[in-house]
Amino acid sequence: MTTPWYERVPAPALMADVILLLHGLIVLFVLAGLLLTLLGGLRHWAWIRNPVFRLLQLAIVLVVVVQSMRGRYCPLTYWEMDLRRVAGQSAYDSSFIEYWVSNLIYYDAPGWVFTLGYSVFFLLVLLTWWRYPPRLKSA
Repeated sequence: MTTPWYERVPAPALMADVILLLHGLIVLFVLAGLLLTLLGGLRHWAWIRNPVFRLLQLAIVLVVVVQSMRGRYCPLTYWEMDLRRVAGQSAYDSSFIEYWVSNLIYYDAPGWVFTLGYSVFFLLVLLTWWRYPPRLKSA
């Protein structure tokens, strides 16, 4: 039997913190991206129509919605928890980065609240695609 990847990581606690920080940055990207797209649409900012930016945002939110509807967490959450177990830690209890980023993105509510929230957020992102569609550069 092959050893799982997370059991071969040299500094699992540090890697778990890196994943948690990355997770927090992705959440910030998605939230700020939607707000900036809405504001930029009203202010006619050309960069908000960048297809790479918009596709990346849409893909991330779609993964979150699908995972939530399946009753699963984001893969980053599972990777972080696996690394914390290997490091002998319980989830979200040890480092500064871990504590603060966790407090920003994890809340205690029934699962259906998150699924509904993710779905509404996804619909808002889709609405920005309709109202402020990305533009491909013409050749």
